[in-house]
Amino acid sequence: MKQLLETIRGCKLCEAQLPLGARPVLAASRNSKVLVIGQAPGTVVHATGIPWNDASGRELRRWMGVDADLFYDPEVFGIVPMGFCYPGKGKGGDLPPRPECAPTWHSTIMEQMPDVQLTLLIGQYAQRYYLGKERKKNLTETVRSFSDYLPEFFPLVHPSPRNIRWQRRNPWFEEQVVPELKSRLSMII
Repeated sequence: MKQLLETIRGCKLCEAQLPLGARPVLAASRNSKVLVIGQAPGTVVHATGIPWNDASGRELRRWMGVDADLFYDPEVFGIVPMGFCYPGKGKGGDLPPRPECAPTWHSTIMEQMPDVQLTLLIGQYAQRYYLGKERKKNLTETVRSFSDYLPEFFPLVHPSPRNIRWQRRNPWFEEQVVPELKSRLSMII
């Protein structure tokens, strides 16, 4: 696993399309028990090289009921985004994750993580890639139907501050999904 992570961190596959250059950000261990698959690093994560080291990460950890020390322990949490590098800015926020990363690296990483008991699919890109035709008609319905994907996957909305309105319109998320997420994680870790 160590050699694979070094190889990925040196990846330059799509560097010409990246406004800040290539800086793949991920964390994993052969012993990781929970896999977190998000979208792609933002500018803060790109600058620090620490995954989920921003407001979205703080909200995600609150949903999970874990502190930063536990979250950043790769023996517990593997963190493998759909795109490993900051993709750039678009009209409504960051651009989608680069399409090269997941098909190039994900299956190889997962083969080396035999102890994963639950995979969190955060946002539409991870859900589209891993759930395929099993997804519901939209992200809201997919997240609302989270129990349909258990015990392997747990789909979540992205914890970005941009999604605060979504959370206000969908109070069931905080009332039903977050407690179940915390419960599942506490059984695993």
